Amino acid sequence: MRLFVYLIVALCVACSNSARSQEQPEAHVTPSVETASASVSDSVTTGRQNAITRAVRASAPAIVSVNVIEVQRVVVRDPWAGFLSDPIFRPFLVDQERIRQVQNLGSGFVISPDGFIVTNAHVAGNASRITVSLYDGRTLEARLIGSDEISDLALVKVDSEESLPFLSFSAGHAPIVGEWAIALGNPFGLFEATEPSVTVGVVSAVNRDLGREGNHFYYNMIQTDASINRGNSGGPLLNALGEVIGVNTAIYSEGGGSVGLGFAVPTAKARRIVGMLQSDGEVDRQYYSGIGFARITQQIASDRQLEHTGGVLIAGIEPGSPAEEAGFRVEDIVIEVEGEHVSDFEDYRARIFDFLPGDVLRYQVLRDGNRVDLTMRMGRQQR
Repeated sequence: MRLFVYLIVALCVACSNSARSQEQPEAHVTPSVETASASVSDSVTTGRQNAITRAVRASAPAIVSVNVIEVQRVVVRDPWAGFLSDPIFRPFLVDQERIRQVQNLGSGFVISPDGFIVTNAHVAGNASRITVSLYDGRTLEARLIGSDEISDLALVKVDSEESLPFLSFSAGHAPIVGEWAIALGNPFGLFEATEPSVTVGVVSAVNRDLGREGNHFYYNMIQTDASINRGNSGGPLLNALGEVIGVNTAIYSEGGGSVGLGFAVPTAKARRIVGMLQSDGEVDRQYYSGIGFARITQQIASDRQLEHTGGVLIAGIEPGSPAEEAGFRVEDIVIEVEGEHVSDFEDYRARIFDFLPGDVLRYQVLRDGNRVDLTMRMGRQQR
């Protein structure tokens, strides 16, 4: 319909100019059909541009592929173990430890013109060699600056003679559930040293807790249905403004492929962790509260007439500690940290791992059946 309208306009202009040329015999150039078609094509092309295409065009040059060689130690069972399964032979069977090299891959994005690159710890955290493939076709050697297993983030560095295009973490726009989410990366390592693959969805949810996976604690994650596959790990999740709102990190899948449940470390956490890796090469998690905890058993819940066993029981408080200064008492039951429910001791540990010495935390405890709000500034353990 738009093409028809533009052609009608062009023909009307031509007819008007033709009539004018009969009244005024001076030389006049009449627009050709080719000119009118070009105008229509330009308009259609402009109409195809939107916030997503603009965000991708601006961000794609900063996306990289990360290739890693890891050295792993593996235990190899004695080949006779299957045949000599009788316990009498067990002392004569010796397991062997071997070293092997394993290739790993993922994505990342440049955050400074001098070559600092963010990726995941499970991509590059144990690397013995790292190479990074850039958008312009170059492949550069990289070195690991630091990694943080808890948040599953890592920082690597390349040296380039030219300034590199880079992305910035979103500073003031928290992700909104339902807004566009754009994932960029190199799925399955298929497209190295070229433009990244782009998938688009929405922010499905925020503050999602996936729990613990090995040494990684996935709490307060951004959930998206933008397709994320193996190899996308470490790439950015953008909003429609082209700002980084998260670092693509994990998926939930029974078969290993994307089913629309992808998760990203939110920018607020990533920016903080990356800043410490850049300045110190590590994240200082030597926090100190002075609280001794005990798990709430069914017996403890029954003795205190608790409706459930959720939370963690304070069993002891060190004199002069941050906890004593904050007003905690023995037999308080911690049920919330920073507005997040605490289900058990593992849940409490995972939530505390998000915070560092000097941070001020809001607690809610159950004391004599009443909810009490407390605030504590974390101290630092002496190394």
